Amino acid sequence: ATPDASEAADATTLSDVAFWLQALRAQCRDASATLQPFSAWTPLPQDGEPQAMPTLRQLVQARSAAPHALQQRAADLLQTIEQLAQQAGAMALMDYGFLYDAQRDLLSIGYNVDERRLDAGFYDLLASEARLTNFVAIAQEQLPQDSWFALGRLLTSSGGEPVLLSWSGSMFEYLMPLLVMPNVPGTLLDQTCRAAVARQIEYGQQLGLPWGVSESGYNTQDTQFNYQYRAFGVPGLGLKRGLSEERVVAPYASALALMIDPAAACANLQRLADAGVEGRYGLYEAVDYTPARLPRGQDSVVVRSFMAHHQGMSLLALDHLLQQRPMQRRFESDPSLRATLLLLQERVPKTAAEYRHATAAASPQALTRVAETSLRVFTDPDRARPAVQLLSNGRYHVMVSSAGGGYSRHRDMAVTRWREDISRDDAGTFCYLRDVSSAAYWSSAHHPACRTLKSYEAIFSDARAEFRTRTPDFDTHTEIAVSPEDDVELRRLRVTNRSRSRRTIEITTYAEVVLAPALADAMHPAFSKLFVQTELVRPLQAIVCTRRARSSAEAVPWMCHLLAVHDAHIDEISYETDRARFIGRGRSTSDPQAMDSVGQRPRNLSNSAGSVLDPIVAIRCRITLEPEQSALVDMVTGVGDSRDACLQLIEKFRDRHLADRVFDLAWTHSQVMLRQLNSSQVDAQLYEDMASCLLYAHASLRADAATLRANRRGQSGLWGQAISGDLPIVLLHIADPANIELVRQLVQAHAYWRLKGLAVDLVIWNEDNAGYRQQLQDQIMGLISSGVEASLIDRPGGIFVRPAQQISSEDRILVQSAARVILSDSRGSLAEQVGRRRLHKLPEAFIPSRPRLAESTRADNAVAVTDTATQAVLLGNRFGGFSADGREYVIDLAAGQNTPAPWANVLANAQFGTVISESGGAYTWGENAHEFRLTP
Repeated sequence: ATPDASEAADATTLSDVAFWLQALRAQCRDASATLQPFSAWTPLPQDGEPQAMPTLRQLVQARSAAPHALQQRAADLLQTIEQLAQQAGAMALMDYGFLYDAQRDLLSIGYNVDERRLDAGFYDLLASEARLTNFVAIAQEQLPQDSWFALGRLLTSSGGEPVLLSWSGSMFEYLMPLLVMPNVPGTLLDQTCRAAVARQIEYGQQLGLPWGVSESGYNTQDTQFNYQYRAFGVPGLGLKRGLSEERVVAPYASALALMIDPAAACANLQRLADAGVEGRYGLYEAVDYTPARLPRGQDSVVVRSFMAHHQGMSLLALDHLLQQRPMQRRFESDPSLRATLLLLQERVPKTAAEYRHATAAASPQALTRVAETSLRVFTDPDRARPAVQLLSNGRYHVMVSSAGGGYSRHRDMAVTRWREDISRDDAGTFCYLRDVSSAAYWSSAHHPACRTLKSYEAIFSDARAEFRTRTPDFDTHTEIAVSPEDDVELRRLRVTNRSRSRRTIEITTYAEVVLAPALADAMHPAFSKLFVQTELVRPLQAIVCTRRARSSAEAVPWMCHLLAVHDAHIDEISYETDRARFIGRGRSTSDPQAMDSVGQRPRNLSNSAGSVLDPIVAIRCRITLEPEQSALVDMVTGVGDSRDACLQLIEKFRDRHLADRVFDLAWTHSQVMLRQLNSSQVDAQLYEDMASCLLYAHASLRADAATLRANRRGQSGLWGQAISGDLPIVLLHIADPANIELVRQLVQAHAYWRLKGLAVDLVIWNEDNAGYRQQLQDQIMGLISSGVEASLIDRPGGIFVRPAQQISSEDRILVQSAARVILSDSRGSLAEQVGRRRLHKLPEAFIPSRPRLAESTRADNAVAVTDTATQAVLLGNRFGGFSADGREYVIDLAAGQNTPAPWANVLANAQFGTVISESGGAYTWGENAHEFRLTP
């Protein structure tokens, strides 16, 4: 409380008390450094020897005129400070004996409490943070001075001067002890610290990067998106191998150098701040320049975290520079520590044998690492076996083929329609482009337009798929990624006008809507389509879709589709949700009606919405580009729990900056997943290569033709093996325990496919003989049980391990016939078997040798194609009419002409039949038209 005029005499005494309270409070905060009980503390010396200081109790007692209440408050505060000081002093005293190895005179790295034993490693280098611990323990008389001289003093040469070697060559090892310990000029430790800073600066200049390398976080995250942490250093200062492979700069390392070279450290910190490393709480943790950990197109990544102890070390280093070594002066003022300071005054050796170390050598992991490439590039869209890229965030899954086809799924629900068809691969989410002036159109990938372009590339990398196309006047670059944060896929198109004149271009998206399990849609496609409703959200340039609920309690899925244009103005935009209007009768996605022109005027979409019979989402926009101008077009498709959730996604991804995050986060998520599976990029590419055989049936890894011909059983025969047959099957034959690595790889591949949304049944046949079967069986089961796939044994989409001796010959033939990939430990490594291609001679192109018949002999139950130009028909119209005898209906269509509705004719007896339409579409069945289709 503020004293009044009558207490003026007490004010002087109160100010004295306040001064000493502030001094004591500051010293209490330093209890762990001073390591002394409260009664022995002294004020900071300014000049000469430390002076004695009266205790607070003495000051309070001397104030006989002070009010009693104030005196009591001061006494209470004094008691609290004394208690805190005693606690801090008690915590600073610890028993080092159980960590001390008397034979080596060294401290062990740690103690295993469960096993009650010391760790095998020891702190054995003077150039490390361990010297601070050793010094304090010696000062407390808990360790003998021999432990200080037992610390290793391996020397190397830096700048022509002897320098102590550390383990990793980090700034932390050399300079952290100086935050509290004094540095004696002219000693070995002083020269070592100065040489270490000089070498750090030199190494940064060699790389053309900011300097300052120490242990820190780096650009790798775990499954909870926490940055990983480890020691980094400078080659030439550390014993650790592989230091040159990492390039991580930690700003706090430069802050530590303020104690050695303030000018250079300040300049480097300013350089880091100018480079965008400054955050809300100071400089961020680190900047990672290591190429292997950088997203494509970036030369650095800021590790956006703050570590409290690194920030604290930075503050102490600033305190050292700005307040004339306060911590060091406190350190020196302690009697026991002052008595031990002679240990720090070790002279520099006049001659020293240089330790020839190998810090510049590659690490053992690098020596055995297979050369990796993060890209797969395909220039032929008509490959015999399409390459695929799987993209996923664990919930939303996208598959893209090298020709541009693929699917989008959310958990077990198909978002867009896809059918396995290796001959056409024409289903998926597409983008058409049309030059308005010439009416020529093409697509951002090979499909669906299937045009021959000037150049074409499909590029698959860690977490994205890309397509590059070039026509004489336009370049397009499409990037596809799945957001780890939201259940959306982002397809970003960059289109560039390479002509010398202003050009107007139309961009049209297209995807067929399902919003149901893929199997249900495949079994009843027409029925499934009836329950999808669409809605145009014109202000947001989007479409939302949902499936009508069967009951009030059913949760219905919602889907959104957005088109957002950046760097260009939209001249006109239109929408379509009716597939029949978009494609037209008798046409396909390669030649849709929506891409036709009406004279010189482009055709707009119909803006249909509601309960359409065959739902799609299609948005068309028209933009104008100047010569060499580029525009970005974001095509976003996603799912939500409600209409409002979809509108929120639309609002979010209309923002270009939020959309930009998708590609960075997708790369990070991909790296986290690979680390979680303990797999490399080479492994991932191998598993992607195998996935193409699972999605598109191909003979290269299937059973031979003789096995397929020998099979006489259907899908239900698999049920006895607990296999449904609804999912692709990978079959492994293994007989030799020495080849257990093949099992490990396939279990890892199975986990990779599952996380990418591709459900697969992995079947492992143990074909070892009876004497060793149990040993191999135990190895296989132990390997599976110890991994992430342990819960999927004998479950759909899981792993099935069976002793081959217990499988009948019929079951063996059936499983081999059903499997899409068959591997054996007798055929080499997994990469060798997947890379091996069987030669298949393709049939020659069919060329008709006979002309179309003008007349054909007809039976009563038949369909004929005839030339009706010379025939008279009854009840005729512009499409045809009845034949003269009235037994047939003859349809005569000109090129491009269609009947008002499809005309289907059913030809059948009790066991067999077919249905054929006027355009030639047909399928055939035996016994049952739904369950036993012979053709699609």
